[in-house]
Amino acid sequence: MALDKAGDNSVVGRHFSRRFQVALVGEGALVGLLGGGVVTLYRLSLSYAEQEMRAITETIANNALFIALWFVLLIVLTLSVGRLMRWEPLTSGSGIPQTNAEVIGRIDAPWHRVLPVKFLEGVLVAFGGLSMGREGPSVQLGGMSGKAISKLLHLRRGEERLLVTCGAAAGMSAAFHAPLTGTLFAVEEIQKEFHAPLIISAMTSSVVADFLVSNVLGMKPVLKLDYVQPLPHIDYAFVLFVGILCGVLGALHNRGMFTLQNAYANIKTHIPYTRLIIPFMIAGIVAFTAPDLLCGGDAIIEKIKEPATLTELGVLALLVGKYAFTSICFSAGTPGGTLFPLVVMGTLVGTLIGLCASHIFGIPMAYVPNFVAMGVVGIFASVVRAPVTAVVLVFELTGSLEALVAMTAVSVISYTVANVMRIDPFYDHLLAQFLGVTSDHPAIGGRTDGEKILKEYTLGAGSRIEGMCIKEVPWPDKVRVVTIERAGSEFIPTGSTRLQAFDSILVILDEVYEDDADLKLTLMTRAASDLLDRHPSSRPYAKK
Repeated sequence: MALDKAGDNSVVGRHFSRRFQVALVGEGALVGLLGGGVVTLYRLSLSYAEQEMRAITETIANNALFIALWFVLLIVLTLSVGRLMRWEPLTSGSGIPQTNAEVIGRIDAPWHRVLPVKFLEGVLVAFGGLSMGREGPSVQLGGMSGKAISKLLHLRRGEERLLVTCGAAAGMSAAFHAPLTGTLFAVEEIQKEFHAPLIISAMTSSVVADFLVSNVLGMKPVLKLDYVQPLPHIDYAFVLFVGILCGVLGALHNRGMFTLQNAYANIKTHIPYTRLIIPFMIAGIVAFTAPDLLCGGDAIIEKIKEPATLTELGVLALLVGKYAFTSICFSAGTPGGTLFPLVVMGTLVGTLIGLCASHIFGIPMAYVPNFVAMGVVGIFASVVRAPVTAVVLVFELTGSLEALVAMTAVSVISYTVANVMRIDPFYDHLLAQFLGVTSDHPAIGGRTDGEKILKEYTLGAGSRIEGMCIKEVPWPDKVRVVTIERAGSEFIPTGSTRLQAFDSILVILDEVYEDDADLKLTLMTRAASDLLDRHPSSRPYAKK
């Protein structure tokens, strides 16, 4: 009898689990459509703003009066961005820490304010020429799109957070034109846990968003890394060297950013204007002295496509300049991301190592693109501490399975080296700073307080699980039995505790899966008479 009940219950569980996952796929698709559409418009707007900025600065480069007027315009942009930040403070910085905080339940951002403000701020920053990326804002725009869908569907807070994660995946996918990267970034960096409903819904959002952006902007990737053939195994010592160097450089990248943020924190009057004016004025100087360093770094990528025309000193100058300019811009709290500039810096590190290997050790120049790809994966893994996402990103940018062995090795080595140096992961540090806690706080690692719910269920006579031991019951995911109240006495059960009719079971469950778990537990504990009344055809001896 117990076996029959267990079998019936497992069938019900599978049925409703499937229904829940199908619903998540539909919701994920809606998030992908909205998030992908918003990020597509965002990318188009940023590209137009950057093109206009470069056209204007190139035209007025030899006219002192117009250059002075350009700096006046930069002051206006500073005031405009600062005013928007004061109106909606949750739009400062990249937006990834805010999305993380939303997912773990620490903030409840007003999506209807964040979406337009973040969008407009990004366009103004791009027109100013600041060295900021679009990926971080795209993650926040996607996350807020997910929240908008959840509000439209009147979902509970737990499922709302799941859709915010899906939106983050859609934003990342649309920004990089890399759906697998979007999915893994959301799982590895935002949600920080792997489970089927999340992966299914996040992947759906990523694919839908990528499909949308591909139809509007074309199939060409944001950054195409050439990869001709794998590095010979005899030269894998270079793989080890790249991994170690990228690990050290990634950790130092974070240390420098954090130090500069602390320096900006000493500016305490007329915030954020007094902080923003610094990067905007420096952007004006860079526009007329080193325009390759402006914006995300597309101009640098064009140069790297012809590594034979570059020198080690020239690449080093671009690397130092790009890092310094990006740090000055981001540390001021400017609305914008660092992921694309980070990838650009990774290509510069790889190019520098490749040129040195070619000129000093005689490695053919044809292998320099291999070093470029290894530089990207190594810097990404050591800065963000998302090694799986780093490998998948480079796979999608190269389109080569042959690159996976070397890329994985570099990712693991650089990740390990950066951790050994005891410098915080970039976004974990920013999240801790945003929440006002230390980097070892449980919330930073994805372990959150306030996401568990206590619920009580009374076991009906003849219910499916009556007579079963605790360990025999196929409990829904993320459900734990806390106590059982029986005949007026309460006790903590063990796996061998046998359930009896009219037991009052107190369970703890995950808020994200509350609806699904509640439905399953209700069916599992419902009295047999209720089930028969509701489903007469299920009577075992019903006459036909």
